[in-house]
Amino acid sequence: MNTLSLIVGLGNPGSEYAQTRHNAGFWYVQQLAEQYHIQLKSDSRFFGISGRGTIEGHDVRLLLPSTFMNRSGQSVAPFVKFYQIPVHQILIAHDELDMPAGHIRLKSGGGHGGHNGLRDIVPHIGADFHRLRIGIGHPGSREKVTAHVLGKAPQAEQQLFDQAIEQALQRTHLLVGGQIDKAMNQLNAFKPDSTTK
Repeated sequence: MNTLSLIVGLGNPGSEYAQTRHNAGFWYVQQLAEQYHIQLKSDSRFFGISGRGTIEGHDVRLLLPSTFMNRSGQSVAPFVKFYQIPVHQILIAHDELDMPAGHIRLKSGGGHGGHNGLRDIVPHIGADFHRLRIGIGHPGSREKVTAHVLGKAPQAEQQLFDQAIEQALQRTHLLVGGQIDKAMNQLNAFKPDSTTK
């Protein structure tokens, strides 16, 4: 059983991007830090914001790269190398175009799936990390993707994201404790309630 040593949230830095769909990974890690009272501080050595604390009895580091999304590896790779974190003990949370808004999936290993953040990380540390994929939906055509991921979701859609992240937070004990398969079965079966007000 492999426990988690590092949880990374992907997104873009700056207030203008804070509420955009591409920052779904940031939202998860920020709420995780808040829930477990882990202070996140600027860490210029690793081009990111990081913190360390105890989550459900486990010593875990959190990292939010402060590079732009397509340069996420510039933060993640040196952080992982410095702290000598095994790749299979890393969870990376990110937005996922190819899943409906508010759906959430846990996956271990695999390619980058076209995600620019993962695309920049995999060549540096390999692909054997866990991914928490937060669905943001697809706008329907390739030409609309950039505006979609860098756009702010309407309230009804944001509520779906909030439900997905809450599901992940409720399964934190499974995630950090290395019960990845159990967490995967529960998260992958989740369907958001679009009638929630």
